[in-house]
Amino acid sequence: MALRGNLRDFTVTQLLNLINLAQKTGTLVVDGPSEQAHVAFRDGKLAYARIGQEDNRLATILHKANRLSVNQYRAIMERAGKMTDKELGLMLINAGYVLQEDVLQNLQSHYTEIIRRLFTWVEGFFRFEAELLAPEDRINVRLDLENLIIEGSRQLREWEQLQDEIPSLDMALKFTERPLKNVNLSVEEWRVVSYINPKNTLRQIGSANKMNEMEVRRIVYGLLQAGLVEIVRPEGVHVPVPARTFPTENREEQKSLVNKLIGRIRSL
Repeated sequence: MALRGNLRDFTVTQLLNLINLAQKTGTLVVDGPSEQAHVAFRDGKLAYARIGQEDNRLATILHKANRLSVNQYRAIMERAGKMTDKELGLMLINAGYVLQEDVLQNLQSHYTEIIRRLFTWVEGFFRFEAELLAPEDRINVRLDLENLIIEGSRQLREWEQLQDEIPSLDMALKFTERPLKNVNLSVEEWRVVSYINPKNTLRQIGSANKMNEMEVRRIVYGLLQAGLVEIVRPEGVHVPVPARTFPTENREEQKSLVNKLIGRIRSL
């Protein structure tokens, strides 16, 4: 299956659906704005995934999932640093640190979370390499894609709604008259709130907090709905107004202009 192109033309959800229906084996390589992702499949099922140079070794995944304590994690990394994940997994199971089900479940959760992150990638290029298989030294899973595809479709609809509500990240925010007292905000929301200033664009706020476009829009949308902020033009920055696709919005005027244009063409 020769599959390559632009994420503007094919979403990650659509790519997963194609791979699932064709039951393909290989690796989907996605080049985002700043990172590259590798997602491997076997017979149309998710086997392995990673983004950039992130540490996705088995010990690290189990430690982040609170399946290994800090001391256990340090001891394992010191003594078994050169082990493959397959060798380490077998050692941990035999030593009674974890069960086989724990290993597979946490790997599935980790790979699923990577796919969820890819759902937010709307810029970049992709290619499917049938000859590139999942790494042999890593533990592969066999995860059905149907639920991920459904989740991705829902997230795509949310993304389209957020784009309609907040079409440009080159605008800024300012607080409304409503006080922030007795308002319950998440950690991510407080991080955004701390940067709210008419001089800071939404794009700058997202960059400062290492958030992608969807994360920024989602948080700002919640703040807008709560009546805590409003969108304004950034101070000292000229934001061009998008050009209209037609000189007038009035239907009758549009019809008149079209008829005049047709008449002029006929007279040539």
